[in-house]
Amino acid sequence: MRMGPASQLRTRWLGRLPYEEAWDLQRAFHEGRSTGRSMDDYLLLLEHPPTFTVGRNADGSNLLLSEEALTQRGAEVFHVDRGGDVTFHGPGQLVGYGIAGLDDAKRVVPYVRSIEEILIAALADLGVEAWAEEGYTGVWTDRGKVAAIGVRVSGGVTMHGFAVNVSTDMDWFKLMNPCGITDRAVTSLSEILGRVVVIEELVEVLTPRWEEHFGYANNEVQLAAFSRGTGRPRDKYAVDKMVASGAFSPAESAGNVTFKGRLPGEPRRPDWMRVRARLDGEYVAMKSLMDRLNLNTVCQEAGCPNIYECWQSGTATIMIFGEVCTRACSFCDVKTGKPDALDPGEPARVAEAVGAMGLKYAVITSVDRDDLEDGGSEAFAETIRQIHELNPETKVEVLIPDFQGVKGHLKILMGAEPEVLNHNTETVLRLQRDVRTRANYGRSLALLARAKWMRPESAVKSGLIVGLGERREEVLGALADLNAVGVEIITIGQYLRPTIRHRAIDRYVHPDEFDEYRIFGEAIGIQKVESGPLVRSSYHAAESAVAIT
Repeated sequence: MRMGPASQLRTRWLGRLPYEEAWDLQRAFHEGRSTGRSMDDYLLLLEHPPTFTVGRNADGSNLLLSEEALTQRGAEVFHVDRGGDVTFHGPGQLVGYGIAGLDDAKRVVPYVRSIEEILIAALADLGVEAWAEEGYTGVWTDRGKVAAIGVRVSGGVTMHGFAVNVSTDMDWFKLMNPCGITDRAVTSLSEILGRVVVIEELVEVLTPRWEEHFGYANNEVQLAAFSRGTGRPRDKYAVDKMVASGAFSPAESAGNVTFKGRLPGEPRRPDWMRVRARLDGEYVAMKSLMDRLNLNTVCQEAGCPNIYECWQSGTATIMIFGEVCTRACSFCDVKTGKPDALDPGEPARVAEAVGAMGLKYAVITSVDRDDLEDGGSEAFAETIRQIHELNPETKVEVLIPDFQGVKGHLKILMGAEPEVLNHNTETVLRLQRDVRTRANYGRSLALLARAKWMRPESAVKSGLIVGLGERREEVLGALADLNAVGVEIITIGQYLRPTIRHRAIDRYVHPDEFDEYRIFGEAIGIQKVESGPLVRSSYHAAESAVAIT
């Protein structure tokens, strides 16, 4: 069968993501495809924590334990809008969600048959003989059923898809009648082949089979990486050894921000990255105000190269919740450790500072506070409310952490009605684990989509850093992903290593390449792309917000 018109197929192996976040993520991609926001088809490949899903036509008796009992065993239960009965998703299982336009929305059954054929061919590539059985949906072997399929088509675009047991703990299947079938066995690839099969083996053979079967001329694949890189020296001895070699000054080795010295293999800093320090006028007044009100700015804590330009113009990005972060991302110079308790007077002081600076547009960010039960969402919301109350004409942009994917925390923050919700994706999918501690590409995309659904009046914004080791086509793919889930403003800037202990600079991206990213992003539908070597998340924030209104 033929899929509907699309510019290309974009395949994303996202790694492990909780089911609820993945559900919202595929809804966001489906919305993008069905509304025409994106013309790309997607194949989202994931792995979930233990989860039971119940289809819209399911017989509830096929769950052999109550939902409460399953929760006590560490599994979640979701009632979903696909066809089929009860299925299980869990570690060691590859789940695929096809988001694609059909040439005929009524041809759901042929689409399901196509998925069966693709899976059978992919399993054959691994040495497993499998087949489809008349009267059943899924893929079978002589050891039992190895793959389940359940899809939905809405607005001419597919959702949901398949689940293949790769190295799954099969004991979970004893807690249900899989797909409502009581007299047939289920199995996994590891059981069939008599060895541990890793999910990436199946991903590698499946993706070209999907592309070939549906006739895509161009399949852009991005895969999550699961090994740590060597972007940051791992111990003090390694740092001291490089200092002793004379490559770095003692000030830099102590962790202070400096742009002198290069790690082995780093390129020389080009002329377009030169920044002139101006320590007079408004810069001094801004620093004095922040000191008087005992407030932190990300301008200082993250070593932003635009601090002189922005502070001279009387703008700053205020960082709440202290100056100590619970995460240790390899690109960031904010301190990592055990933070102090939140200061209940901070929201009022932030609102006072916004008034004192006469800001019509305020940008508020924070360190990650994974130590707090609500991630700091209520304090964030209170800060927004206090700014609006004391400064009614001021618009507020918030640059937020991911709140560990908890939808309720995001809902609290969006309830305070920020004019712009900003959450940075930071880098391409392949580099996520190495660059962003405890963060997740799929989680960030889901958060951005959720924010727009929770408050459509708010603009949604994200940012990327380049020069970390990404490839040009990966950046273009990330822009396509952000557009597909509804992001309206994107910033793209050059990575600058804050200290010797941080990730090495892979390359300095030429201004012409930044222009290419801006042109591509705006051509596919992103309303505003601020792209340049010195661009940061808050750079020209007010101008960007105005540009899309």
